Amino acid sequence: MKKQSLLGRFLLWRVKHISIKNFIMILSVVIGILAGLGAVIIKNSVHLIKELLTSSFAADYHNYLYFAYPAIGILITVIYVKFIIRQHVGHGIPSVLFAISKTHGIIKRHNIFSSIITSTLTVGFGGSVGLEGPTVSTGAAIGSNIGQMFRLSYKQITLLLGLASAAAMAAIFKSPIAAVVFAVEVIMIDLTTASIIPLLIASATAVLTSYFFLGQAVLYPYEITEGFQLADSPYFIFLGILAGLVSVYFTKMYMFIEFNFFKIKMWYSKVIFGGLCLGILIFFFPALYGEGYEAINSTLHGNFDPLFNNSIFYSFKDNIYIIFLLLFLIIFFKVIATSITFGAGGVGGIFAPTLFMGAFTGLLYASLVNHLNFGEISTGNFALVGMGGLIAGVLHAPLTAIFLIAEITGGYKLFVPLMITSTISYATIKLFVSNSVYTHQLAKRGELITHHKDKAVLSLMKVNKFIEKDFASISPEATLGDLVKVISNSKRNIYPVIDKENNFFGIMRLDDIRNIMFSPELYNITYVRNLMIVPSSIVHPDESMDQVAKKFQHSGKYNLAVVQDGKYLGFISRANVFSSYRKILKEFSDD
Repeated sequence: MKKQSLLGRFLLWRVKHISIKNFIMILSVVIGILAGLGAVIIKNSVHLIKELLTSSFAADYHNYLYFAYPAIGILITVIYVKFIIRQHVGHGIPSVLFAISKTHGIIKRHNIFSSIITSTLTVGFGGSVGLEGPTVSTGAAIGSNIGQMFRLSYKQITLLLGLASAAAMAAIFKSPIAAVVFAVEVIMIDLTTASIIPLLIASATAVLTSYFFLGQAVLYPYEITEGFQLADSPYFIFLGILAGLVSVYFTKMYMFIEFNFFKIKMWYSKVIFGGLCLGILIFFFPALYGEGYEAINSTLHGNFDPLFNNSIFYSFKDNIYIIFLLLFLIIFFKVIATSITFGAGGVGGIFAPTLFMGAFTGLLYASLVNHLNFGEISTGNFALVGMGGLIAGVLHAPLTAIFLIAEITGGYKLFVPLMITSTISYATIKLFVSNSVYTHQLAKRGELITHHKDKAVLSLMKVNKFIEKDFASISPEATLGDLVKVISNSKRNIYPVIDKENNFFGIMRLDDIRNIMFSPELYNITYVRNLMIVPSSIVHPDESMDQVAKKFQHSGKYNLAVVQDGKYLGFISRANVFSSYRKILKEFSDD
């Protein structure tokens, strides 16, 4: 007899001695530590590469290497993906949402390290994206593979994905509370008794790991010298509207550039074109290089130096009108630089670009208000709150925005204005865009898991798994007599009308011919083609189950034919779909 593996023996021991709830809590500690280490590795690697490449640059002189660095980083990234691992590397959070909705939480093992390598190369060489997405992707891959290793169920693996995503966010931003909110609001993890404790454990463990290696200082240190004043409320309301409109611009421009890069078929054409465009943008606006961490810190302190350092505009650093113009241009071009980085083949996240645009939007807004004598407001406070407004708008995550900005800046005294601006920004963008940049493609394909239980369950059900093929068929040229013979040998009351090439023509229903099937004189003179009906609703195998459910509801039918390119595949039954729906819903609802 073959000796059982060590893992197999452990799994049997675990079932006998450790309940699944306690085991999940143990795994949440492991995931928190590993996700925290992933965040530390990514952060330090990018910082090292950037220092090696740019530390010698003079602040008062433009450097032509900005033309080349982004293209080199993206080229190495694409070569690594296409010719070394030869597998797709997802863009952070959208890949996690895709895994939850389409692959039963299964993420390939290479994503544990490939996101770290590719994002380090992309961002370190100047790609205008962030590190939080790849960090979340790395954490999610760790959670998924641990779940697979211990033979956990889909629901349990999905929970581990949420734990790992929260842990990664907690580690990269040093914000455990916002990480839990993020897992609920963006990753769509249900906040139940089975998930809240593991989420807290994973987030706390990850942030402790980050503290150990990176220190306990907040990511964007900012001392609030002027607290919230009730008289400033109108300014924060208008900032919310502005942030919402900038979020609309971000989302629309991101989708537009993504769509146009998708039309470029050759990978090297994307790298050359994207690298060239990105290099030009960064040469003229060096603040667009990489994450923009230093630039955000400067804006919070009302410092305009990042607009001019290493730039051809350095000699204009004391001209207020040039400052306003550059602030506007950097806000305008940041999302373009981010989208080009992704389109050309770079790997990264959009959290950092969103924070960047939010900080500069708030700084420009407050500076204009003060310059035009509309009021006297704190540029640092409004830059901070602007970050929350853009996160709420671009990510469609107002709660995450409020807690994240408060934690990463230490700005708890501005909770009320964060709530005002984030809520109004979110409400504004919802008037124009129904889905965030993370979810628009999944939602478009009907593959997005949401907190709407009905839609969430339907998104997990695939048409191909419900096709029934045990229906007796009949040719359109057959007679009524032939049809009666088929009926006598069938247990079904519906019959697809198809030819020898499987082309679908219509259906025959027993109820429609019951009044003539016992008239032998009609057997040889009545043909199926004259009796069949063409159904008003048919199903395509690539349709979402949500669309199929609507067809059942509108047609009132109990069986719908499944047809692809005119070829008959089978039927899908309402009873079978409903039975499976109830089963999955029960699994979702069980704690």
